Amino acid sequence: MTSQPVLVSVVIPCYNQADYLRETVQSVLKSTYDPIELIIVNDGSTDHSLQIAKELASQFPEITVLNQKNAGVAVARNHGIQQANGQFILPLDGDDLISNRYIEKAVEVLQSNSSVKVVYAKAVKFDSSGTQAWNLKAFSRYALAKDNMIYVAALFRKKDWEACGGFSEDMTMGREDWEFWIKMLKNEGEVVQLPFVGFFYRLTPNSKRKRTGTSQKKKERIAYLNRKHIDFFNRELSGPLRIQRTWSKPYNKLLKILRLLIK
Repeated sequence: MTSQPVLVSVVIPCYNQADYLRETVQSVLKSTYDPIELIIVNDGSTDHSLQIAKELASQFPEITVLNQKNAGVAVARNHGIQQANGQFILPLDGDDLISNRYIEKAVEVLQSNSSVKVVYAKAVKFDSSGTQAWNLKAFSRYALAKDNMIYVAALFRKKDWEACGGFSEDMTMGREDWEFWIKMLKNEGEVVQLPFVGFFYRLTPNSKRKRTGTSQKKKERIAYLNRKHIDFFNRELSGPLRIQRTWSKPYNKLLKILRLLIK
């Protein structure tokens, strides 16, 4: 007797992505995995995103639409995940795409190994001019302390989202997915990258990544991460995360040596 397949909840926060939302949803509906529920969270869009979301929900019974005042992507993701019925969660932004076998293969890994907390795949970036490879670094906790190599559209268990407190809603300076993975993975849990392209990240002229890529936002982000996870950085980098992130550990070690010499 075979057990019932596990429900996967795909949570799609959407803010003014009317031009792309239908294509994003269709990429999920083409998945080889079943059962799936799609939860579209309209985050106070000022275009016709909500109308498109409702039209899609009227066509496909697996789609639920939530509507909220604009509160940011972290709030929208948390709202959708709170309402999700699935044991496994896949956050997917309203302009990105997944391959048809991504969810199926990720679920196989999560079900076969309880020590694995996060599963993602190889990825590409794309726009109207074509695609380009996204060279994601290999995961390690040391590497995660310096940079994020896991895009937000990875699969994980809802119970692990609950255990780490979800996405931090006060992190408004960008890269909130990086901080989320630090919270979930800093002490334990394996990460698996599937050996095929499963995720397609859309490059847009006014993406949040570009808006939060300024030097000021970077300083705010690093200060925030150090306040919340100094124990993690002390362990992995021998001190705080620095503006020149790749030099954090050697710089911290050098400072310790200089302090010893000064004493």
